[in-house]
Amino acid sequence: MNNIAITPQKKKAGLRMGGLVRELATNKYIYLMALPGLLFYLIFCYGPMYGAIIAFKDYAPAAGILASPWVGLENFKQFFTGMYFTRTLFNTLLLSTYQIVFGFPAPILLALLLNELQGKYFKRTVQTITYIPHFVSLIVISGLIIDFTMRDGIINDIIAIFGGGRSNLLMRPEMFRRIYVISGIWQEIGWGSIVYLAALGGIDSSLYEAARIDGAGRIRQTWHVTLPGIMPTIVVLFIMQIGKVMSVGFEKVMLLYSPATYETADIISTFVYRKGIEEANYSFSAAVGLFNSVINLILIFAANTLSRKINETSLW
Repeated sequence: MNNIAITPQKKKAGLRMGGLVRELATNKYIYLMALPGLLFYLIFCYGPMYGAIIAFKDYAPAAGILASPWVGLENFKQFFTGMYFTRTLFNTLLLSTYQIVFGFPAPILLALLLNELQGKYFKRTVQTITYIPHFVSLIVISGLIIDFTMRDGIINDIIAIFGGGRSNLLMRPEMFRRIYVISGIWQEIGWGSIVYLAALGGIDSSLYEAARIDGAGRIRQTWHVTLPGIMPTIVVLFIMQIGKVMSVGFEKVMLLYSPATYETADIISTFVYRKGIEEANYSFSAAVGLFNSVINLILIFAANTLSRKINETSLW
């Protein structure tokens, strides 16, 4: 029988394989519980990524993905040189910037205010009221926004009380972004504060006692104890928010905008929908969507790297 030499590399590989087998045998039920979630992402998130190649083809449904002719970067060139590229990119970035500047701090402020309340029942009441809009269907929320902003809606009634003129606010391009951002804050501020309230509950109470002994008031305690205590949570959620800069809420924009407000409301996601679904230009819409996803990926990596260098907190 021939002697087979066992190299150090093979020995290490065998040890790793044995450790993996023991790990799977020891925690088999935990891995079985995780299996449905893993299959979900594999089937519905990673599997469809194969279809991204139609962005580089002149896709015809009858021919299929593989039989459709290659066109290279032609679809991307058509988008970058098209008349709608600047408008959709600018609207997407501006709407996302408004959401970050005004929408991201809102749940933090609400959590800080709720943390200062002493009345248990009043605190629960405020939490319940602010949570409810999150659980209401987006279609219902959009319907309410449309009704409230109509010429005879409640918002115009308030404007008329103060001497202003009535108008259909959603038909005014300059009002769309304000309505979108403000309604988004109203809808998500309560739900978003849950994470920060949980983080506030994990701060050591002895830190507050030490701050009071040093003569710190409520504002200084918030600045020097509370905010540093929840800063890792803030950073992680901020990185995730940056990763969604190019993915503004497509459904809500679709439900609220109209051709009259395309100038300020048309974003990349809605442009992809019109090109892909309404005009059946699948290859072009896939190219635009792929561009959108790549930019999001770059942004989240950049934000994560910057955060790790500045305050040593990151997603990975």
